[in-house]
Amino acid sequence: MKWTNEAEEMIKRIPFFVRKKVRARVEQEAMARGSQTVTICDVDAARKRFMEKMSGEVKGYQLDTCFSQGKCPNMANVSSPLAERIESILKQEDLRDFLVKSVGRDIKLHHELKVSISECPNACSQPQIKDIGIVGACVPQITDTPCTMCGKCVDTCKDNAITLDENSEAPVIDRSLCLSCGACAKACPSGTIAEGQKGYRVLLGGKLGRHPRLAKELPGLFDEDGVLEIVKRCIAFYKANSKNGARFAEIYTGPECIGIK
Repeated sequence: MKWTNEAEEMIKRIPFFVRKKVRARVEQEAMARGSQTVTICDVDAARKRFMEKMSGEVKGYQLDTCFSQGKCPNMANVSSPLAERIESILKQEDLRDFLVKSVGRDIKLHHELKVSISECPNACSQPQIKDIGIVGACVPQITDTPCTMCGKCVDTCKDNAITLDENSEAPVIDRSLCLSCGACAKACPSGTIAEGQKGYRVLLGGKLGRHPRLAKELPGLFDEDGVLEIVKRCIAFYKANSKNGARFAEIYTGPECIGIK
């Protein structure tokens, strides 16, 4: 559907965490009226109705994923199957009912538990500022295949984690700098660097708002089942300790509080 320039500018002023919902609602209402173009009046009317009836839009959680859904060239690990399993857990937990009991009927979108899944460290879905952030990872490994010293791995690595030493027979990867994006393995023409273990990095406790903070990463790499176990523990901790709508990020103090050492 076409949008006027004025309408596009107005939708950009709406907070990002409700922008998608408002945009979809505006287009839905415009189509119902038989309109082919969204105007600034359409946006303003829909925004007012949305904000007045926000509690009806709250489902208790927000789950954000990469827009590409497995088609991004930067993908380190696919997220679609994991996203489906996490959403199933979130639905079963009936977090909306929990929020109603904790906050009351006037619940807002900012009360929701926010989960984000990104398929690579570029993190388009912003896992660093969500209650639970999940980032796809692919750990590069050095094989026995001789290195041609072409330097493509060094040029490809955005984190300066790879060096080529003329006295060495293979690239050297600094694991403290490597973000496990797997780009070097894709770029290596000789196969000296190959894709190794795939999994997910997990970050907990991020948020925006009055006192923003970045999520902190748990040590290690987790498979799907490991991620799901962490999500379940986070939800259990959240429901047991959140009072009056406190976000998970506001009560999370470290991995020990969810039983991870």
